[in-house]
Amino acid sequence: MEWVGDARLAAGREATWYLEAAFTPGAHLGTVYDDPTTPVVVTGIEELTTIRVPSGRLVVDAPWHDDQVWEYRRGLPTRPPRELAVRIPPGVYRVEIAWTAGPYEFMGEHVDGVECAATRLCISDDPVVGWEMGLSVEDDIARLQPGDEPRFFSDANVGCFADAGAWTTLSAPFRTFLDGVPRETEQLADGCERVRDESQQADLVTFGAESGGVVWLGRTTTGDVAAIVVTSGMPGAKA
Repeated sequence: MEWVGDARLAAGREATWYLEAAFTPGAHLGTVYDDPTTPVVVTGIEELTTIRVPSGRLVVDAPWHDDQVWEYRRGLPTRPPRELAVRIPPGVYRVEIAWTAGPYEFMGEHVDGVECAATRLCISDDPVVGWEMGLSVEDDIARLQPGDEPRFFSDANVGCFADAGAWTTLSAPFRTFLDGVPRETEQLADGCERVRDESQQADLVTFGAESGGVVWLGRTTTGDVAAIVVTSGMPGAKA
């Protein structure tokens, strides 16, 4: 029997098109702002790194939140991270970034207009037949209104994938950094970072997330999750 998703979570036509086009090199995602003659083109898919998720529980959130700095500095409890309700098989997964280019001129200077279109966690290479919004463990599907897109927020435009079971250890460098202590993280390409917890064989990997992001689950014909994709958290984004 083929997977049939919940209509309340299903990606609309525009979001579905974007999610598929964003990871198709050469695809046009639109045109440069104020220049309808110059397309924004997907230039390639970069494998950023891999991430270990031994618990099968995944956090997709900002690694810190500015409105909790007071609590961070005093070692007080903070609200839990945005852990996805869906579970994935424990394992090691690729983190990929889809890049676009839309060149333009600014004050007489040429700008290449390179941007991140979306970030993907590859759970399997099976074909995706449908997309749906990724709810958190605290989201209530019964309270979703038409047009709602549950998301995480990020004042610093940084998001992350992380093993939920090791969240306290993995996120700690980002909270102590706010208190003036330089954080010790592994520097990856494109300004991304990784934190490892060897005691639990678990990782956290950051990525660019403009104003946060919307999380999408790519489902196979059997309903298994093949991909988890984060798109822009900016209001009015196509996905």
